[in-house]
Amino acid sequence: MNAESRIQTTAGRLARLGFADGARAERLLDGLGPEAVGDLDLLAALVGTADPDLALTSLNRLAERDPSVLGAMRAGTGLRARLVGVLGLSAALGEHVVRHPGHWKLLEGESAVQRMPAREMRAELLEAVGADPGEPEPVAPVGADPVPAMSALRVAYRGRLLQLAARDATGTVSLAQVTAELSDLAGAALEAALAIARADVPESADARLAVIGMGKCGARELNYISDVDVVFVAEPREGVDETKALQAATRLAQGMMRACSTSTPEGSLWEVDAALRPEGKAGPLVRTLASHLTYYRRWAKTWEFQALLKARPVAGDLGLGEEYVAGVNEMVWQAATRDHFVEDVQAMRRKVEANVRASEADRQIKLGPGGLRDIEFAVQLLQLVHGRSDGLLRRRATLPALNALSRGGYVGRDDAKALAEAYTFLRQVEHLLQLHRLRRTHVVPQNVTDLRRIGRGLGMTADPVGEFTTRWKRHAMEARRLHEKLFYRPLLHAVARLPGDEARLSAAAASARLSALGYTDPDGALRHIAALTSGVSRRAAIQRTLLPVMLGWFADAPDPDAGLLGFRQVSERLGRTPWYLRLLRDETAAAERMARLLGTSRYATGLLLHAPDAVAMLGSEAELAARPKEALAGELGACVQRHAEDAEKAVDAVRALRRRELLRTAVAGLVGPIDIEEVGQALSELNDVTIQAALDAAIHKVSGERGGPMPTRFTVIAMGRLGGYECSYGSDADVMFVHAPVEGAEDKEAADAAYAVANELRRLLARPAPDPPLLIDPDLRPEGRQGPLVRSLSSYAEYYRRWSSPWESQALLRARYSAGDAELGAAFMDLIAPLRYPPGGIGEAALREIRRLKARMEAERLPRGADPLMHTKLGRGGLADVEWPAQLIQLGHAYAVPGLRTTRTLEALRAAVGAGLLSASDEEVLAEAWRFASQVRDAIMLVRGRAGDSIPADVRERMLIARALGYPPDGSEDFVEDYRRTTRRARLVSERVFYGVA
Repeated sequence: MNAESRIQTTAGRLARLGFADGARAERLLDGLGPEAVGDLDLLAALVGTADPDLALTSLNRLAERDPSVLGAMRAGTGLRARLVGVLGLSAALGEHVVRHPGHWKLLEGESAVQRMPAREMRAELLEAVGADPGEPEPVAPVGADPVPAMSALRVAYRGRLLQLAARDATGTVSLAQVTAELSDLAGAALEAALAIARADVPESADARLAVIGMGKCGARELNYISDVDVVFVAEPREGVDETKALQAATRLAQGMMRACSTSTPEGSLWEVDAALRPEGKAGPLVRTLASHLTYYRRWAKTWEFQALLKARPVAGDLGLGEEYVAGVNEMVWQAATRDHFVEDVQAMRRKVEANVRASEADRQIKLGPGGLRDIEFAVQLLQLVHGRSDGLLRRRATLPALNALSRGGYVGRDDAKALAEAYTFLRQVEHLLQLHRLRRTHVVPQNVTDLRRIGRGLGMTADPVGEFTTRWKRHAMEARRLHEKLFYRPLLHAVARLPGDEARLSAAAASARLSALGYTDPDGALRHIAALTSGVSRRAAIQRTLLPVMLGWFADAPDPDAGLLGFRQVSERLGRTPWYLRLLRDETAAAERMARLLGTSRYATGLLLHAPDAVAMLGSEAELAARPKEALAGELGACVQRHAEDAEKAVDAVRALRRRELLRTAVAGLVGPIDIEEVGQALSELNDVTIQAALDAAIHKVSGERGGPMPTRFTVIAMGRLGGYECSYGSDADVMFVHAPVEGAEDKEAADAAYAVANELRRLLARPAPDPPLLIDPDLRPEGRQGPLVRSLSSYAEYYRRWSSPWESQALLRARYSAGDAELGAAFMDLIAPLRYPPGGIGEAALREIRRLKARMEAERLPRGADPLMHTKLGRGGLADVEWPAQLIQLGHAYAVPGLRTTRTLEALRAAVGAGLLSASDEEVLAEAWRFASQVRDAIMLVRGRAGDSIPADVRERMLIARALGYPPDGSEDFVEDYRRTTRRARLVSERVFYGVA
């Protein structure tokens, strides 16, 4: 065999053993000398590492610096396993040991496998910077240049890190032991950093300074590389002025932070982050104990108490630190009883989710869905809720706290086990990510080489990339799923006799949990849960699967109590229907839409309770799209034909179908993609076809009663919001009735028949029934309520010729055909065209009259006691302030601008811009205000179940409306401020345009 063949064979064998580059690996092995080439134990150790190529490269470089390492490795199997193991995990620690070749000796002997006590770590790092560990407040003799001491601290710190990582790589320490030792090592480094800082602060003896570890450092669950979160607390020495002492303590704290973060020839340690202190970065770096406690009592938010769960003295004056922890603990465990606890918790969840870059969300093991923060957040929230009455839950670290929650029945045993496994796995992955370069990262790489190293570091050798990816995704999915159910599943055990020997959540604890999650009547909620889940039926079993998730969605909705009550009521109506629970179980989107609907809208809940079969439409987004007008007209017309001989039954069937379509639109408006213009069009078209169907029934009935065909043609003209395709959920149908006697019919006979039809139409649509009425309002007719209910076309022509006033021309801008005889409707449109689009535009007298009418309307029609800033219709910057200027432009210019001949407000504004009659910026301001006010009116109806024009003063109602509009739980004031700002701008534009239009 020639030399080239031998090289290819050896290189191929090394590649098969696990080296990515077999040829390079052979060259590096040759570089270690002939003994290394034949050392099968060394080869086995190398191929057993996370990254054999990286391990061999670093070993080769180390051997160049200190050849004795190879002999020591052959003599000591423990050293070989530890050194090669850590070199295969961490390029950064490989660089360190090459730079400091004597440090490989930290990995040999008994001491290499034993945990160094925290006290000895502190002593070693203090000695590294030249300080005396025996002194109460050690000082490092750094002289004029602190950098050598800082570098020495980094070298000593990384030596201990090297030793710990080697034990970790060989599997001789658990995750909990690793994180605890990392936390102790960080505490020792902070002590040494304080010693360096004292050398630069001669007055350091004036103050007692305690360093409080927060976050993972405080909980003794620190990562390999992480910011170290701290809070500083200081007290003056006896006889020292407090201000002077705080100045000295602040300089000490700043010096300690610099000693850790400053870049030296040996790099830096990590950032010391004091942002969790009172007032954050805007507050003083150091406070006295009394100042801390005063802040927490008066001003602290829930997230600050959540952070204090982890507080632990780690450096400096530990006695003062203990006093601090004792003082804040008293408040931490009362946090769940504070005002706005629920809103604060929901805001914290949103903040966590908002901090994740979209491009990294699916690879983020900390902040992404199913990541470490999901688990930590859930555990901490449960501790805050239940730790007030159960001292066993007062643990700093996540896994011990989760274990305590499980033992106490606050978390299901299987759920706790699965979460602990997921958390442990994700923390191990986090460590592998960070060890490689000793960089702070939580993003799983996409590079195959990096994924291979992580998989092998976790012991996966057959298919490290595939095995790791599968297991990671499974754990993340399981953690996310359990996170959604974690708060709620034990509630079922609290109210239902379920099999198993798990500890049960007490009624008081269940009630406390529901209160903390936003339920205002937790006892009522528990009764609903019991009614839904108790028993051995298949229905109850499915509800026990559904409810933990549904309860979470209800808690995220504006009104969780209403959501749960509505769900119970719908479930009781449909419980025996086979498809209902199956739909919710199998179609997550349908269940989530239902939860949001029931927890947001009394109006929609009422619609659903009287037509529960409509739940089926929630299963598909396509089902929520508004149905074409022609299809609706055909379906409603068929109802009338089926009940041709009974007008009341016919219209009852029509109204039932209208209810279904109202629900479809409400759901689409709340959880779907349609905007306010589309909502208005859908509701207006639905009202059109409803009026047409009821009109057919009324005509058929009147004709039957008269004993012959109608002596007149009849049409319904839409006015107001119906005419403008701008109906809201609570809108009446503004209409005018027009008839035209057929040839040969007597005028009185025709008029009587038309009256009978109009009255019957109104009666049928308004009569008491389970389904919502459609009130017909004919008050915009000539002479208003004093005038005839129905007029003939010729009577309208005569009236408009002789007595028409400017307000009627303005009202007719909204007129369009709605139902009945289309030819007659077209004739009426022709009749009124000169009135609403006057040739040459509106005259000066009419202009003055319209402006006077608007001023009078604002002064007289605003309801008594109504806040003009909060009234969406007549208030400042509300709907009227947008619609009247648009209509004035139409009256003045529609004769010459065809685009202005529209019944829709926003279309008229857009046409005005196109014709140069309105600036684009003014149109934008007016349109925004119109949309906002229209959305608020719809939201009021959806939330309260009854119409209203004013934003309510009641704080809770205002919050519910804000939530329905998409604001966060704490966004009620933002909603009001946004509305005021939007309408204030619209008012300014409205007055300028309305009084400046010529």
